[in-house]
Amino acid sequence: MARERQVAGGGRAVEIAPDRLEGWYARFAARNDGVRETELKPDTVTVVADNGVAAVATVPFGPLNAGGTVPGLAVGPLVDHALISRRIALLLVRRGGHSVGIARGGVVVRSRTDRHLVQGRSAAGGWSQQRFARRREGQARSALRSAADDAFEVLVPQLSEVDAVVLGGDRRALESLREDKRLAPLFQRAEPRVLAIAEPRRTVLEDAAERAVAVEITLSGP
Repeated sequence: MARERQVAGGGRAVEIAPDRLEGWYARFAARNDGVRETELKPDTVTVVADNGVAAVATVPFGPLNAGGTVPGLAVGPLVDHALISRRIALLLVRRGGHSVGIARGGVVVRSRTDRHLVQGRSAAGGWSQQRFARRREGQARSALRSAADDAFEVLVPQLSEVDAVVLGGDRRALESLREDKRLAPLFQRAEPRVLAIAEPRRTVLEDAAERAVAVEITLSGP
């Protein structure tokens, strides 16, 4: 099944696996009285149905080697682009853990995952609250340091062999890792999209590997 979420400003976004993309567009055309036109750009493909519904696909691992607006449904270049088998580095980080890995064609072939204790906020006041906050900050720093070390050891040496880097998790944690100079080459290769994930573990990494190669399509209109 396609993964779906609501988007800011209205509409919804779906994630479609590459091998289901052609069928999804055929069903989109059937549900919306046909397709008026397809606009191909390096970073987006927009399909406008006859009833006014628009499906805007963000090209993963772009740019797309096609351009122009044509009548009807013409998503062949996007489908062919999405079906290319790619080797991808994955970096997933949240407060309670991290998972890093290398995936090929949506399947994890190498990984490292670790969990960390980072306590929640305390309702206590005074000195107790301050001691608790210092302990919590120390735990968070230790967790991020461990995530940076694993990313450096597992992912950075593989950068010359991967086609892309995909991030996931908490944006603040990722921004903290971005400050580590050892990881600069990793973040320079990162895709703009950041996957929303649960606390990282091996099963979450496997799910992220599949989602990383999916095409995200935003639907809007009548």
